[in-house]
Amino acid sequence: MSKQKINKILIGTNNKGKLREIKSLLPKNIKIYSTSDFNLRSPVENGGTFEENSLIKSKYFSKKTGLICLADDSGLEIDFLNKSPGIYSARWGGRHGDFNKAIKRVYKELNKKNKNWKNKKIKARFICALSISYLNKKIACVSGKVEGYISAEPKGKNGFGYDPIFIPLNKRKTFGEMKPSQKYKMDHRYKAFKKIRKFL
Repeated sequence: MSKQKINKILIGTNNKGKLREIKSLLPKNIKIYSTSDFNLRSPVENGGTFEENSLIKSKYFSKKTGLICLADDSGLEIDFLNKSPGIYSARWGGRHGDFNKAIKRVYKELNKKNKNWKNKKIKARFICALSISYLNKKIACVSGKVEGYISAEPKGKNGFGYDPIFIPLNKRKTFGEMKPSQKYKMDHRYKAFKKIRKFL
């Protein structure tokens, strides 16, 4: 399958922010479908790693549509919280994936650990696993990450998810304060995408 040039692909996500970012990274000559074109709900993600969850999604959506599927699983690891929320990043937002709620929970957990955490550099990283599957067959699975630390308060209305509280290394702004064009050139999804591009 990977020998042929892929000319159409399904992006296996129901997250509009991810869909926008992945669309912007894909070559322009590929026809892109989204899960909403098929009214598909997301599968249960019961893998133990980002890679496993990414493959669960790409295989599931590919089997449902018969299209080659590119899926992402990503999240935030905070060292001070034993790498939580990790693969449960979306679930910290509750049933409806409310990231304001998820961000409040991050701050609550940090406060529980240490009331003065804002005076420390709280190391964190975003990790993204991208996979391409065709029906039950994995074509590729790669991951990318970006290191940084947690902002003392949420800043910026751009981006999605935990972007307003993540400051990448050697930058002063959170992902939430950056223009998408700036963020898309340096984040975890871009780094994973650089590795998976050769399969497209």
